[in-house]
Amino acid sequence: MRLSIKRNLIANYASQLYVMAIGVVMAPVYLSYMGQEAYGLIGFFIVMGAWFQLLDIGLTPTLVRETARFRGGAISVNSLRSLLRALEIFFGIVSVTGGALIVLLSKPIATDWLKVQYLPIDEVAHAIVLMGLAIPLRWIAGLYRSVVNGFERQVWLGSYNIVIATFRFIGVIGIFEFLGATPENFFSYQLVLAATELGGLTLMTYRLVRRGSAPREKFSWGPFRSNLAFSLTIAFTSTVWLALIQTDRMVLSKTLTLSAYGVFSIAIVAAATVSALNGALGQAILPRLTKFAAERDITSMTNLYHNATQMACVIAAPVVAVLTFFANPVLMAWTGRPNIAHQAAPILTLYAIGNGLAWLSSFPYYLQYAKGNLRLHLIGNTIQLLFLVPLIFLAAEYYGPVGTGTVWAVSNILFFLIYTPIVHARFLPQIHGQWLSRDILLIVIPVAVAGEMASFILPWPKERWLIFSQVAATGFALLAVAALSSSMIRSRLLTFAKSRIPMKDRMF
Repeated sequence: MRLSIKRNLIANYASQLYVMAIGVVMAPVYLSYMGQEAYGLIGFFIVMGAWFQLLDIGLTPTLVRETARFRGGAISVNSLRSLLRALEIFFGIVSVTGGALIVLLSKPIATDWLKVQYLPIDEVAHAIVLMGLAIPLRWIAGLYRSVVNGFERQVWLGSYNIVIATFRFIGVIGIFEFLGATPENFFSYQLVLAATELGGLTLMTYRLVRRGSAPREKFSWGPFRSNLAFSLTIAFTSTVWLALIQTDRMVLSKTLTLSAYGVFSIAIVAAATVSALNGALGQAILPRLTKFAAERDITSMTNLYHNATQMACVIAAPVVAVLTFFANPVLMAWTGRPNIAHQAAPILTLYAIGNGLAWLSSFPYYLQYAKGNLRLHLIGNTIQLLFLVPLIFLAAEYYGPVGTGTVWAVSNILFFLIYTPIVHARFLPQIHGQWLSRDILLIVIPVAVAGEMASFILPWPKERWLIFSQVAATGFALLAVAALSSSMIRSRLLTFAKSRIPMKDRMF
């Protein structure tokens, strides 16, 4: 990988790890301040924000791709500007409409959808109103974030995300201390911060698209229309993907009490660490893969694809192994509550496995995205959706979160085994065998074996911080196993070692 890719990858992972870590650390703090039922509202807020992404209709990924294509010389700056302005109009209209709809439905959601037991209904309804104002602002910020990402200004974006996350997760504690730990205070603070985040991203976007370019051209919907077919394809696949990963959350928000939903949300937050790592890698490699595809540089694209897959396995395999084999100790160290750890551990194990397989299945999507052809992605995800969603409804009704977690894990195993070879045969023929064996299995299998052996051997202390220390040490040990199992990392370590040994002292 070239230097800029490495720098962007480090920046993405640094920011994603920070955001993930601070979110994980603060979740039990919120739980202690607000209680399980109010924390369930935070989980519902996350789900509502995810479903709001449907209104994107695939336009932000398209804008990332068009920005990368502009940098590769495939389109002019005027076309990029016109596309951005058209999307600003569209996003403005949709955000106002969508936000107003949430506000109008706040009382029915509080009374008819959520199973509230202890919180005042009016307080819950007011919290949902604040969600309806904050969610569109956070959604429209994605428009400007996509431009910054397409310009590969990910060092700046990572730093900005760290600042916003610090205020989002830690700053609210000051509100709890001085004004009270109520849902209304929490979501009021989130609304103010969402507006601030949007402002900073807007300023950076305009700085990038105006720098050293041609005079402002006459506005046209042409670039918007020319990308609409590709955007709608992404929109459909994004809708399918959202249904795959969020249907269980939405269904369970109806079937579980708000307090039980809070426990489920704790498990989902922990399992989402895998997905957060996926997002960091995707942001780093998608613009460069697209650029290589535009330049028809197949060799560079293939090498990046292989190296990125190995990097993904080195990072994800230890995380999935820890969450799978040591779910109860992880939750105990995290929350300090044995009852929550006991209830959430089996849920965490299943969703961690499913999220890990979903990450590996995203690599064929990266390839199709870079090529600008998402037909197989559309077909594959549609078939998965047709089988998965009915099973989720049945599992949620009869088996609860453990049932939905089982469906999620098994469906992703089958999807990975069936779908990825078909995509590779279409876009990069003859790489699948090497990709599966060298880039994945030779890394994942040693980590899984080491994790299972450790789960039988290690005794676990009762003190919370000793549990945390042992979980962390185990995770670093599994990370070392993953790194040494990667041919890419071994090769680079060998090159580094040779560069440090004088020529006269080398044996070979």
